[in-house]
Amino acid sequence: MQVAFHIGANCTDEDRLLKSIFKNADILLQDGVAVPGPSRYRRLLRETIQGLGDDPPAPDTRDILLDAIIENDNIRRVVLTNDNFICIPRRIFDHGAFYPQAELKVRALHRLFPRDDIELFLSIRNPVTFLQETFERAEAPDLDTYLGFMRPEEMRWSDVVRRIKAGAPDTPLTVWCHEDSPLLWEQLIRRQSGASPEMAIRGGLDPLSGLIDQTGLSELQQALTAQQPPDDATRHDMIAAIWEAHAIDDAAEYEIDLIDFAPDRIDHLTDLYDRDVEVIDAMEGVTLLLPFR
Repeated sequence: MQVAFHIGANCTDEDRLLKSIFKNADILLQDGVAVPGPSRYRRLLRETIQGLGDDPPAPDTRDILLDAIIENDNIRRVVLTNDNFICIPRRIFDHGAFYPQAELKVRALHRLFPRDDIELFLSIRNPVTFLQETFERAEAPDLDTYLGFMRPEEMRWSDVVRRIKAGAPDTPLTVWCHEDSPLLWEQLIRRQSGASPEMAIRGGLDPLSGLIDQTGLSELQQALTAQQPPDDATRHDMIAAIWEAHAIDDAAEYEIDLIDFAPDRIDHLTDLYDRDVEVIDAMEGVTLLLPFR
């Protein structure tokens, strides 16, 4: 069986992609793809992994888990998602590292599903906005306490990706930038669900609601219906053109209120993030989704 697991990161997707995939659940099920509700597996997988420790799972653990997660027979692929899978926000910087549990968690996942074809999906985010969101969720007294030994300038998503690949070297890993999600949304639905290229996707424009006015959304929907884009890059171009013409004022603005994050520092951290994305793009065994290509 194929197990497609969107493992995070924290404060990137927060189930919005899952909600869009759910819009296609009935037709996906006809093709053998199950999209179970998170209540069927998140706590179950967490407690099972915690209970393993260093011991191997019992021989029937995998079958028991799948029986609890999947209701239907003849399923070839199951779609799972949990942006807290690696860890909760307050533990992101444990032991002076950025997501130190990444390798451990993906190794444990493979121990639970040793005979299955696992695919991993990871959304990353500009460290500035990522820190603002996760720091608030962690409820730490101050940013220095939250980061421990790490400084924002030392955060590298490529290190997280390396740890994931160390834990699952032969497992396909798809990565994308949270900031690009509105352009990539239909691709993300297709890739995680395993939908065929011919399948009409519902929810492919969901994240553009609130970013583009209703006139623009209607125009975009009509354009995509009248002229099916021959490839993803063409679709991105069509979306970007209408987004530029019909953007809602200030909808994409994000106010940073972290102490000591002056504009120059924000620009520097953003530049480091852009360079880090280039590093990930060159990594073997990793598919980085970027717009316009």
